[in-house]
Amino acid sequence: MSETKAWIYVVIGGLLEVIWASGFKYEAIPSIVIIVSLLISFDLIIKATQVLPIGTVYAVFAGMGTIGTTIVEMVITGGVSVMRIFLILLLLVCIAGLKLTAQGGEG
Repeated sequence: MSETKAWIYVVIGGLLEVIWASGFKYEAIPSIVIIVSLLISFDLIIKATQVLPIGTVYAVFAGMGTIGTTIVEMVITGGVSVMRIFLILLLLVCIAGLKLTAQGGEG
């Protein structure tokens, strides 16, 4: 698998993490959707770690989940603040930095 495809897996896995993590709190997300998105997200992350460094993959995956679930929470509750937006952007910069400095795994 190419590094590009592995990064696509990480991004899709991170997006699915937002679904299953949000589903733990909001009943509007059916249990089957939570379970399926959880299983697929971890499968994609496991596949990505075959090519990319595991620490970087996990940090990006968890960061995407953190950003996504925070945004979902802000939209649903209306709890938007300048500080929260600043911290989300700071986390996004750190995630991008990890991606840009990542080198392939030991393969």
